[in-house]
Amino acid sequence: MRAPFEGPEPRRVSPGEYPMWDLPLALLNRDLAATLPEQEPLQLLALPPYAADEPESVYVALANGEWHGSHLYQDPADAPASALAIVADAAQETVTECLWQAWPLCAEHGLGMHPQDADGQLSWWCAGERLRRGSAHIRAAVGTLDTLVRPRRPNRKRRRAS
Repeated sequence: MRAPFEGPEPRRVSPGEYPMWDLPLALLNRDLAATLPEQEPLQLLALPPYAADEPESVYVALANGEWHGSHLYQDPADAPASALAIVADAAQETVTECLWQAWPLCAEHGLGMHPQDADGQLSWWCAGERLRRGSAHIRAAVGTLDTLVRPRRPNRKRRRAS
C-alpha cells in the first residue's frame, strides 16, 4: 500500500524492462488465474528512487495498482529459481493483504499454501493432513495450479415422482 505522505508516483513496468522478473510473474499470474479467475493479472510497478544514486524500487501489484510488502530485490548472482521465490513471496503478500484473503488455497483442505523448495522446484506447500500419507504435502509446482483437475462429485440424478 502506498504511504500516507506525498511521494513519487509509481509507474507500470513494461515487459522486458526487468527480464529477471518477467517469467516468474507470468507463472504467478497463471496460478492467480486458476485460483482467483475474477482477478486481473498481477503487474510490476516501479517507484522512482528518493536519492539520485539509488535504483528504483519494483513491487508486485494488483491490476488496480495496489501493492503491499517489500520491493523485489535483485542480485545479479540470483538464479532463476531464486527470482521465482522472490516474486512468489511478493505476489502472495500483495494478494493476501490487499484482498484480505489467504492465497493460494489448497483445493483439498481450504488452507493457505506457501512457496517452498521441493527437490529443486519451487512448489506450493500445504500444511493439511493427507489420508494415510502424513501431514503436510506439496500441492503443485508454482505456476502449475491451472493443470490440476479437481475431482468431480458423482452425478446424483433426482428421481421424479410419478
